[in-house]
This record gives sequence, C-alpha cells and structure tokens, in this order.
Amino acid sequence: MTHTTDHLIAHDVPTEQRNAATFGIDTLATPAIVDQLIDANSGIQAAVAAQAEHITAAVDAALVSWIAGGVIHYAGAGTSGRLAVLDAVELLPTYGVGDDRVQAHLAGGLDAMMRAVEGAEDDAEAGYALGRSLAPHDLMFGVTASGRTPFVGGALRGAREVGAATVLLASNPNAELAPLAETAILPDTGPEVITGSTRMNAATAQKIILNTFSTALMVRCGKTYDNLMIDVAATNEKLRARTVRMIVQASSLTASQARACLEETGGEIAPALVMALGGVELPIARAALTRYPPDPSRTGDPSGIRSALASLG
Repeated sequence: MTHTTDHLIAHDVPTEQRNAATFGIDTLATPAIVDQLIDANSGIQAAVAAQAEHITAAVDAALVSWIAGGVIHYAGAGTSGRLAVLDAVELLPTYGVGDDRVQAHLAGGLDAMMRAVEGAEDDAEAGYALGRSLAPHDLMFGVTASGRTPFVGGALRGAREVGAATVLLASNPNAELAPLAETAILPDTGPEVITGSTRMNAATAQKIILNTFSTALMVRCGKTYDNLMIDVAATNEKLRARTVRMIVQASSLTASQARACLEETGGEIAPALVMALGGVELPIARAALTRYPPDPSRTGDPSGIRSALASLG
C-alpha cells in the first residue's frame, strides 16, 4: 500500500497559505526584510481583540473550575505547546500558583521543549489518555496553530468524556477541533510571513491570548491588589526589592518602613499591605485578612484586602 500525506495538505488553514505581501522576501536587503517582518505583526492585535468574548468565556469557565478546586490543564505540541508550558511555569514566581492548580502538557514530554520529538503531535492516543486522566471539575485548554493537531484533539476528546470543561485556542477560524471545545478562541492571523512558520504570527497571537487568559484568571482569583502582585515569590534580590517597592507604591511608607513590614510578615505581601494601609500591627492585619480570605465571587475585591481594610473602621 502506498503511504501518502494528501490528507495533510489543507486548503483551509490560513497559516499554511502563502502570504502575497512577502513574495520575494529573499531578494530584499536586511532593512526591508526587517520592515516586512515588523509589518506582519500589525494585524495581530486586531485578530486577538476580535476574540475578546471567547477569551472572557474561557476565563469564566476556568474560574468555575478553580472555585471547585480543579486544575487547569494546557495541552499542545511544538511552538504552541511550548508557549503553554511557558505560561504555566511563569505563574509560580508571579502569582504563587504551582502545578497543583495549573499544568502544561507538551506532546513528547518536556524533552520536546528543546527539540522536536518525532511524531509526538500525531499521537492522538497519548492526548486521549491525558484527557481521560482529568477530574470532572478540571479544565482542558488545547493550544494548536492549525486547529487539527491529533494530540490536542485526543486531549479534548478524553476530557469531554470525563465531564471536564474544554477550551480550544487555534489560529484557524475553520479549526476542525472546534466542535470538541465548549469555548473556541480562533484568531484569524492569516498566512504567515514565511509560509507555515507558525512561530511567527500565530504564535504571537497565542502568546498574547495565553497571557490575557491566565492574567485575567489570576486577578479574578484574588492574586492581585489593584494592579500589584500580592503572591509573588520573592526568591531573589530583584524580586525582594520589587515587593518593597509595591508596598511603597500602595502606601505612604518609605522603603525602609516597607521593608520592616515585610520582614515582620516573613515576606507576605497581603498582611504587609494591610499593616501599611491600615496603620495596624501584624496580629490585627492577619485577623482582618482571616475574616476576608481571597474569594473570586466577592465582587470588586477578590483578594479580600479592601474588605479587610474596611473592617478596621
């Protein structure tokens, strides 16, 4: 039997079409090449903005899962999967969220972060096993440029079978996996500058959307006070200086006073903020925060800090 790849020659996948704007790019001098690459990004923000309603729906679905104690799972392959891994691992130092709440699964395993693993993205069974491993209150977020990656499709199918929520992010308005997702985010980033190189336009849009999704989720989960990170893990001198600066920015304290508050709280930002803004000692600050723990359903104050301050009279 003759093996062919005709079924992979898609005519409805924008990222696989040729970009007429960059015909002849290899004949240009460096400045013109750079200009064309920069110009190619000009429409990405509009493509992302057109998906705002669907991104919002994905955040709200993830919030339901979060409140129920579920885990947010990303699944992807290649560049898309690597971006998902990047988004997940950055949540720990930024918001104090580890893999007990957000996990990323890259086709081919973590070895695929550094080099391609042959055939990994085509392994629908591996994706399916991953999806089936979820709990009903978890969420599966599939990420694929083409919208047809078998590993991602398997993950979505398995997740649906166990009753988990499903989200798909693909740079293809006609993504064939879209019916497997309760929420589909499908930015139309068009043909790539270099045909099929989804590390360009498609990946840029995916990075923006993943950043937006996870950041909005963290804000709704009470991981910020105003626009300040209150669960940042200060594991180096730069981050320790940042926590001091946040207390100064939020209050009228000097840097030395802010540092003293943080030293007293053992580096915990929320009680230090209540001490600084409420003018109270640490036991009172902690007691107020105990009365108002982070609560995503608390409108206007998911972190509880505003309510804790108000309770001080």
